Amino acid sequence: MPVQRPSAPPPSAVRSSPERRRLDRLLTSAVHETDAYGGALYLPLPGEDALRLDVLMGVPLDFIAPWVRVPLSAPTPGGDAMRGACLVWISGTGELTRRYPQSALILPYDFRLAAVPLLSGGVCYGTVLLFWPASHDERLPGEERERIEELAAEMAGVLRGAAEAGKPLRPLAATRVLPEPGGVAAPGGRSVPVAVADFLERIPEGSCALGLDARITYISRRGAELVGREVEELMGSLPWEALPWLDDPVYEDRYRAAVISRQATSFTALRPPDQWLAFQLFPDATGISVLISPAEVEEHPEQPGAAGSRPGEPTRVGSIYQLMHLAGALTKATGVRQVMELGADHLMPAFGAAGLALMVAEGGRMHQAGHRGFPDATLDHFDRMPVSGHAPVARALAQGTPVFLASPEERVRLFPGSPPPDQLMHAWAFLPLIASGRPVGTCVLGYEEPHPFPPEERAALTSVSGLLAQALDRAQLYEAKLRLAQGLQQSLLPQSLPPMAGRLDIAARYASATHGMDIGGDFYDLIRLDPVTAGAFIGDVQGHNVTAAALMGQVRTAVHAHASVGSPPDEVLTRANRLVTDLDPGLFTSCLYAHLDLSRHRALLASAGHPPPLLHIPGRGTEILQVPPGLLLGIDSGARYEVAEVAVPAGSLLVLYTDGLVERPGEDIGLSISALADRVSALADLERLDDIADALVQPAEAGAQRADDVALLLLRPC
Repeated sequence: MPVQRPSAPPPSAVRSSPERRRLDRLLTSAVHETDAYGGALYLPLPGEDALRLDVLMGVPLDFIAPWVRVPLSAPTPGGDAMRGACLVWISGTGELTRRYPQSALILPYDFRLAAVPLLSGGVCYGTVLLFWPASHDERLPGEERERIEELAAEMAGVLRGAAEAGKPLRPLAATRVLPEPGGVAAPGGRSVPVAVADFLERIPEGSCALGLDARITYISRRGAELVGREVEELMGSLPWEALPWLDDPVYEDRYRAAVISRQATSFTALRPPDQWLAFQLFPDATGISVLISPAEVEEHPEQPGAAGSRPGEPTRVGSIYQLMHLAGALTKATGVRQVMELGADHLMPAFGAAGLALMVAEGGRMHQAGHRGFPDATLDHFDRMPVSGHAPVARALAQGTPVFLASPEERVRLFPGSPPPDQLMHAWAFLPLIASGRPVGTCVLGYEEPHPFPPEERAALTSVSGLLAQALDRAQLYEAKLRLAQGLQQSLLPQSLPPMAGRLDIAARYASATHGMDIGGDFYDLIRLDPVTAGAFIGDVQGHNVTAAALMGQVRTAVHAHASVGSPPDEVLTRANRLVTDLDPGLFTSCLYAHLDLSRHRALLASAGHPPPLLHIPGRGTEILQVPPGLLLGIDSGARYEVAEVAVPAGSLLVLYTDGLVERPGEDIGLSISALADRVSALADLERLDDIADALVQPAEAGAQRADDVALLLLRPC
């Protein structure tokens, strides 16, 4: 049975509530009692099929910025833990790469990871992630697993209690980062004991301390001398900002590797003009100790930092990983909204933007496809704007070149007649989305402060716009084909079923497969033969394509035509079989036909290889009816079908369904049908058939990937 998610909480959320403080203490306990170095708490986003990072500990936030918002449909450890209602263990970078290749792009380092669902009373209230260094056992020890699950259960209990009290906790807009107990040395080294400082000053090598955020918390005078700066200039700064010759992703990557793997790393860098320095990094839970010493290095023209090795400044390594992750994720985007969400998840943290909007070009005008970080009024300003207009959102698309507005003054200078699209934003980037030479839309980034857009950032944004354009074009094509497929599918199914008031209650459901854009072949119908007689049938054509849909329409019409003249079930299937065989479509069809005599409360059933129907009789449970299994339609034109007669008392429930409701990869079909019978028994007391139908189809709809369509027909004689 799938795990339920809590309902959406009210808008109010108290940041410092007792429940949140309790969760913080439990997360801290989970980290320290299991020798982990970091943890993360994810809570479901109200009204969305996604999780958001609410609390983080022991890991810099920018390291996992692409994981701040995690769609449940995406393959991630946290999402799998929540969907499968079980602990997910990742033993190292090899397993992470194999199971979650996109996640491995974010953190391509060796570490261990556990993702644990927060379960209580059949409801999953979120997920907790715990991180261990590469030195941890590749297998999760049993005692650690037990303690993790105990703490997760306590956290789930806190969340459940808040929900039952009418104050459910929702993820905050900004992730909270918990401090490490004990902290790190204060900037300037003021908290470092004098004796230790004296010791460090006496050794011939330079020494330096970095916090987990990479800022320099201490550097010896020898270390400052080696890197060519004063101690006071270096304190509190990022190495690659204070020392331009260290501003290369290779060096920042070594720092990230040390933080995530908790293993020593090293690199050699050239301090201009000709001084080579060796940096050895030794990490722990509070920061990184760095040993700096002169190095003798042969000529390495490819060495990062060498003069002339690159024309401009590099993009930060965190941004590179986010853009790599975005490129991989966009290949699986199947909707315009999903493209927008992925763009916002990765581009906003990578480029420091406060807002992102995606506009699509249709019918000569711009239309909003979604946004994040902007007020709705901003999108109203852009919406329905002519593509040929003078405003920057249209100008960028019309001319095919990005428009960068670094400040309000620059916007007024370049677009004097254009009103400000958003008073909260002070800098803008308008990126044209061009796919195969065809304009498809504009991506808009907004910044809360003036933003200079240096050349390397402009080049990166221009490259990203190409990725977004291709993904948006594919998503629009996918959605167009999906609308066509669904329209064709719906036109082939009955728009309504004939009422038989006072004689028969009816409910029907159709749910398409959750993957691909293929058209299904499932069908059903009900025929009112006279005031006390009805014919009901359900079937499934092999395949998911236009041919299957066309055959489904023909079979449904044939069965309907033969049943309408009152033919018995065996004759209806025999004639339908001849039609399918004569058509020779290369596809087979299963079908079950039931002739209902509502005055005598009897039913005649015939089957062409279809799953057996279920009959629930109050007080007697649910029975799997044994109908002689005839050949599928379309195999042998001479096939004959046997008829089974069953009693259907008033108040009983006859359930006809297709195999998509019961088939699961690797599961025995007989056990699945028995499980369906148990669900029918549990739901049969519901007064409304529509409620029963919804509940029966819901487990299939909640699956991560449903491989087949589902058709369901419920009949309750009065």
